[in-house]
Order: sequence, then C-alpha cells, then structure tokens
Amino acid sequence: MSNTRKDLFRNFHFLVEIDGIVKAGFNEATIPNIKSDVSKSKRGYIAKSPVLVKQGTLILKQGISDSTELLRWRKLAEQGITSKVRKNITILVIDEMGNTAARWELGGAWPIKYDSPDLNAKGNDVAIETLELAFEALEKVE
Repeated sequence: MSNTRKDLFRNFHFLVEIDGIVKAGFNEATIPNIKSDVSKSKRGYIAKSPVLVKQGTLILKQGISDSTELLRWRKLAEQGITSKVRKNITILVIDEMGNTAARWELGGAWPIKYDSPDLNAKGNDVAIETLELAFEALEKVE
C-alpha cells in the first residue's frame, strides 16, 4: 500500500491565458457548465436520448485597474469585428509546487457582457468588473 498522499487542488491558485497571454489578475473565473436536454420517445417503452447540448458562459471577474484591454475587446465584439474578437482562452489550476494541475481550453471565445463595478463611498472593498464570454468549444485537457 502506497503512503503517497494525493491532495485535491485548491480553487484559489489559477491563471487565465487569453490567446497565450497570461492574465493572472482575475479574482474569479467561473468555468461554464454543459447540459444536455433529454427527449423521450415511446416505442412500446420509454427511451431517453440527449437532444440539445446547452453550454453556459465563462465569467471572469477582476479588480478594476487602469487597463482598458478587456473593454476594447468588448467594443470590438459590439462592432462585429469578428477577425479580432474570437480568442482562445486557457484556465490553468496550479498545484502547491507551481505545476499545472488541471487545464480547461475554450476555443473561439468572445465577450457578450461587461459589468462595471458597483461603487460605494461607505465601503472599502475592491471595485470588481465582470466580463462574460460565449465560446465555441470547451475541453478539459488535464
């Protein structure tokens, strides 16, 4: 029996790459869910089969800074400049040794929604902006 302990990976140590450029400043990345609707057919018995695959959206949250890079990307999407809009995104979960432990790749992603931060003069929280992305393909690689 092996004494090697295999811990689960922590959810706070991750990197986001957008077209190969590491953008580590995200506070949160919500990896989309994928769901299949089920149809029922009756042929002497009830048979179920998957019909329509629905996928959620990738949601990235970051503390607001003086960078306008994500807003410019969103503006290109609004203008329909598709040659510059669709990007490949990789989300990397990093283990305690600094190695990639898990990897999700989202192909052909583009921004569909941007939320500015809520501002409150009574608070002291970090101002967070949110970018929501649609995509063409999702694969968990590692």
